Amino acid sequence: MIDPLRRGLPEVAVQTIAAITMEVPAYAEAFAGELGHKIEKAVQAALGTFLNLVSRPGADPGTPLAAALEAAYALGRGEARSGRSLDALLAAYRVGARVSWRELAAISVGIGQPAAAVADFAELVFAYIDELSAASVAGHADELAASGRIRLRHLQELAQTLVAGEPSHVVQAAAEQAEWTPPQTLTAIMLPERSARWVIDLLDPRTLQLADAVPDLPGMTVLLVPDPQGASRPHLTRLLAGQSAVIGPARPWLEAKTSLDRVIRVHALSPPSAGAVVDTEDHLAGVVVTADPSALADLRARALAPLAGERGAAAAKLIETLRSWLLHHGRREDVAAELFVHPQTVRYRMARLRELYGEKLRDPQWVLALTIALALPDA
Repeated sequence: MIDPLRRGLPEVAVQTIAAITMEVPAYAEAFAGELGHKIEKAVQAALGTFLNLVSRPGADPGTPLAAALEAAYALGRGEARSGRSLDALLAAYRVGARVSWRELAAISVGIGQPAAAVADFAELVFAYIDELSAASVAGHADELAASGRIRLRHLQELAQTLVAGEPSHVVQAAAEQAEWTPPQTLTAIMLPERSARWVIDLLDPRTLQLADAVPDLPGMTVLLVPDPQGASRPHLTRLLAGQSAVIGPARPWLEAKTSLDRVIRVHALSPPSAGAVVDTEDHLAGVVVTADPSALADLRARALAPLAGERGAAAAKLIETLRSWLLHHGRREDVAAELFVHPQTVRYRMARLRELYGEKLRDPQWVLALTIALALPDA
């Protein structure tokens, strides 16, 4: 039975290749030229292995099948490395099984094999193809897992170079190694790690993630999101609703560190309450005012020197009133509404402040100094 089948293998391989080329377009180019000849030999080898199994009924199939399974596993890995899914390969297996069975069955019938033997032969053919398919699926999955881990490590290294402010040539080399296409801008977002796990799936696939990027804020993750500016920024804010996040400014991608620096500054000034989203664009004045804490402290001491003789509680109320008066441009009713006091109380306090400051409250330079010194609510 086996010898006629073995003699027919070359023609069966040719017919199998022709059918796969016609029915699986993804392989039409791959099967052309010298590569096609090699694939034809591989098909013959796979069929030969199958016939070796058939010729040894009852024997352990492990040894003769091992080489074929190893080749199928390698084929699956190769498809993954080429960036292809398994759809084409599994389709090729199905076509190959059908055509091989048709040709081999014709030979079996031609040499007078009984119907029962031919039926058993069919079962063996398709069981063999199932094993090859499973080996290729395993190879494909293993390669994707391995390459995915490697790429993830490269992406993390890229994120680290960005937030560390490495020279541009170092960052660009890291981007190339990670096979990452740079956007025009990146925006830093800081949020709890538990939130980042699902938020990142809703963002641009090029989003970079770096856990524990800020040593002073353990448990926080930094995301570097491509191009969330203009019309897309409100959408980003809505996506982050409920996540206790801080969103930085959009910056050219090589300057992503400056976006993260802003996030860290604003987080220190105004950490988000539970579930709130803080946009650093809404806190620019605070960032500017606190840029030099030492200078701010000196300015505050000088600007508030006239209040030095006031008692603690009285001084605090006067400072609170003066700050509101400056921000509301002297509108007494607005000051009273903000402080939850009667307008007459505001009038009394301002009279006392004018006694202490005199003409300084009319001096533009003093008004500027006081405005800066009292810019933050906790001044």
